Amino acid sequence: MTVSVVWHPACELHEPGPGHPERPDRIRAVLAALRAPDFESCVVWSEAQPADRAAIERVHTTSYVAALEQLAARGGGALDPDTYLGSRSFAAALAAAGVAIAAVERALAAGRGGTAFGATRPPGHHALAARAMGFCFFNNVVIAARRAQELGRARALIVDWDVHHGNGTQALVERDPSIRYVSMHQYPWYPGTGAEQERGVGNVFNVPRPPGLPRATYVRDLLATVDAALDGWKPDVLLVSAGFDSLAGDPLGGFTLEADDVAAWTTALRERVAPAPVVGVLEGGYRLDLLAAGVRAHVRALA
Repeated sequence: MTVSVVWHPACELHEPGPGHPERPDRIRAVLAALRAPDFESCVVWSEAQPADRAAIERVHTTSYVAALEQLAARGGGALDPDTYLGSRSFAAALAAAGVAIAAVERALAAGRGGTAFGATRPPGHHALAARAMGFCFFNNVVIAARRAQELGRARALIVDWDVHHGNGTQALVERDPSIRYVSMHQYPWYPGTGAEQERGVGNVFNVPRPPGLPRATYVRDLLATVDAALDGWKPDVLLVSAGFDSLAGDPLGGFTLEADDVAAWTTALRERVAPAPVVGVLEGGYRLDLLAAGVRAHVRALA
């Protein structure tokens, strides 16, 4: 089986400033890892189109999108202490959202059990309807989920294993029972959200865990919570907010996971939702060797 890997060259254009962990080298490392000779037989490459405004505005407010565009046109500026919009960052954010949309389209077009991976940068799971934060401008995974619903996949499951809680994703879906959101994340940690009692309308399943636990504990607890989310509810599509800052040694997290655990999660999730399509959407991961290894493990398991 092959997996579609979707990308866009403009994802390199976002420049958050010297020394920033969310640097263009991240996406270059991901693409280089997936272009290695041992992936030639299992990867089909696809270049996306940037997202159009209508797709973005299904999730974000019109005024927010316009404000980002205008700020970029003026040369950019800081949106919060961690998040800087440069002159080409708006184009990169549109490209990242387009990559997530195209990944959904490719997975659905592949038929039963179809898979795709969207090499999205900048990441998205902290972005709120009208606010950028945590390196994120547009919430790529929610934009992708809305596209899947437009294409007839009414029930979407989002599983987020980034080491940081996807506060933006939760805020955008927590009143919508057609989407269920499962997040395992380090807690307490940035951004401070994601307590277990945050349940939305019964569609939010948070798995807050401290750093430094045995890796098998994280693996077990995420899958157990996915099982709880799937109890009596069958998704039509699975989207993974695939953050690789949860791997042991990442400078922005304290989890103990290895690339093999990412592969095991991916395989187990595919089995649980079959024959629904599965789409990975890149989130965090800030040590390049770990990021590359994690992406390779995830994509190989998708294939």
